[in-house]
Amino acid sequence: MIQSAAKEASAIPGYNLNKNTSSEKPDDSSGIKLCLLASGSKGNSIYISDGQTSVLIDAGLSGVEIERRMKANNLAPENLDAIIVSHEHADHIHGVGVLSRRFAIPVHISHKTRDAASSLLGRIDEFNIFECGTGFNINDIYFHPFSLSHDAKDTAGFTVSKNKTKIGIATDLGIATTIVKEHLKMCSILILEANHDPDMLVNGPYPWPLKQRIKSRAGHLSNEDSKVLLQEIVHDNLEHVILSHLSETNNTPEKALSVVGCALTCCKTRIDVARQDRCGAMIWAS
Repeated sequence: MIQSAAKEASAIPGYNLNKNTSSEKPDDSSGIKLCLLASGSKGNSIYISDGQTSVLIDAGLSGVEIERRMKANNLAPENLDAIIVSHEHADHIHGVGVLSRRFAIPVHISHKTRDAASSLLGRIDEFNIFECGTGFNINDIYFHPFSLSHDAKDTAGFTVSKNKTKIGIATDLGIATTIVKEHLKMCSILILEANHDPDMLVNGPYPWPLKQRIKSRAGHLSNEDSKVLLQEIVHDNLEHVILSHLSETNNTPEKALSVVGCALTCCKTRIDVARQDRCGAMIWAS
């Protein structure tokens, strides 16, 4: 069954099951590069930079592990300009406080998330408060947070823009609302949740209340949900889709790619899966 799924997935344009592939660096220096340092229930973090400004969206691994993964990719944690927090769950904030204190990094966070996360964050010397629906700049990069349906106080997805480049990030959501779809339109790169295969979840080892939570409107998108979302927002200039927050128990990369990849049959978009155990490649959005 897995071999069959892998064979089907390998037919998706631009897909490589065994190796994360990166886009070529554009000639235009206005582009944005990104790297998923980790993605999954054990920790999430996305590195984003335009070459002048560098930020993390979430820091859910330990501070030591985030430093290790950054340095392994020739990235310097001391050069980070900000950490942006999507919501207060531990797999998104575990390393935030440590990194902020160690390298004097400002933390951008909503009021409700800051209040909910205070015991895990510890002392933070500089908070910058944002509200979902209102964008903000960090130097020349523009971030627009938007509300996601998830069981946290104020979960945010983000679009990240500079000049004509736009990246969309939507993980940790139980349903793709109209607001989500509108914000994710016309992105060069999309980071989308494909958390679980419904059959694997229902027949798997999780207790029933946890299964219900994951399947709920405040839980996580399934592979099929992600495919339907992508079908509605795919366009000719979409360069790359990265499937994220895959469950290690209730999903496989092969299943996620074979289902969600069906939304990309009419375009040349590259599709990859972000991993929990290692960094993805550096990807440039033109």
